[in-house]
Amino acid sequence: MNTIWANRDGVHDALETPQQTADWLVAVADCLDVAVEVELDSISAARLRQTWILARDLRNAMRRLAAETTADHRPGAASDLIDTGRALVELNKAAAHAPRWSALELFDNGAPRRSTKTGKSATDAAISQIADEAIALFSAAFGLALRACQAPGCVLYFVKQHPRREWCSAACGNRARVARHYQRHNITRD
Repeated sequence: MNTIWANRDGVHDALETPQQTADWLVAVADCLDVAVEVELDSISAARLRQTWILARDLRNAMRRLAAETTADHRPGAASDLIDTGRALVELNKAAAHAPRWSALELFDNGAPRRSTKTGKSATDAAISQIADEAIALFSAAFGLALRACQAPGCVLYFVKQHPRREWCSAACGNRARVARHYQRHNITRD
């Protein structure tokens, strides 16, 4: 969801192009069960474009569902998908896009390791895994801890893991405190 982010220069999209999507998949590869790096080294432009479209559709669906879950009305955080029903269709489509299963393999030294196999490409399986994790987030009580960061200019979502946490990061917390301080002091001068 947080491939849409903001800074002083405005709102940015980490999945703006197919190449940026490939770069993002490599950056998050350690969090995935499938090895996308090898496939991305030799992927065709057409196949990369399909992955890009899948990733953007999934991200937009997740942001729409997050906005519904958190009652988020921030204009900068809005998803391209307006309809929640359509967001559910996109999320479920992405989850079902590539079947994956666990396999047990042996290293040369005989030690077992778990690997993930897929009936499609590794990038499809990665998108499917991300969708599965989103379904787990939105369907469980864990989804109740999902929050929209209310710091000025922020468009991110986060999972509230501490009762006092109110922002996605310490930087956003500082920005919010500075904005409150500025507002208090400017109101008293007027």
